[in-house]
Amino acid sequence: MMTCSRILALAAAALVGFGSAGCALAQSVDPTAPDAVVEYGGPDPLVIEGDFGAHTFTVEVADTDDSRERGLMHRESMDPDAGMLFDFGREDFMSIWMANTIIPLDILYVRANGEIAKIVVGAQPFSRRPMSSDYPVIAVVELNGGRTLELGIEPGDIVRHPLFGNVETVSPDASEAEEDAEPQETVEEAPQER
Repeated sequence: MMTCSRILALAAAALVGFGSAGCALAQSVDPTAPDAVVEYGGPDPLVIEGDFGAHTFTVEVADTDDSRERGLMHRESMDPDAGMLFDFGREDFMSIWMANTIIPLDILYVRANGEIAKIVVGAQPFSRRPMSSDYPVIAVVELNGGRTLELGIEPGDIVRHPLFGNVETVSPDASEAEEDAEPQETVEEAPQER
């Protein structure tokens, strides 16, 4: 005959087991699901420079497995100067596809030094066709479809962002020190007679 305490212990064990399974399921949520919550870095300024001049975008940063896998999926629109920077953490051949991506995008494959290696203009929404970088790259920038043509952005142009180590940053302390510094006097030596 089972005692009341034994029945409660078995019930508690069953609930703990169920709760553990529930936690395991919660931790393995598919980041590409429409209702998945995925965190991105940024927003960061990103500047592209070329023969056309320079243009600043504001990008979210996808630098985790979940954020890279999710990308811009399920979004219905994006501001003209918005985008996403995918940081792969290593230079290699990369492929991107447009599964679950509603808006057409321009895809810029970027080398470790910030140089654009290749651009795919107007990638087709919902396509599962992989689009290869054709070159070793460390990052991908996704912009609204057609934006690179509008601005004249081409392969060989430079993407400036801290990821590429090509952005000069001035600390606030350094600029204050320059303002506070007293001008130096220059002393000219008089020519000596011979």
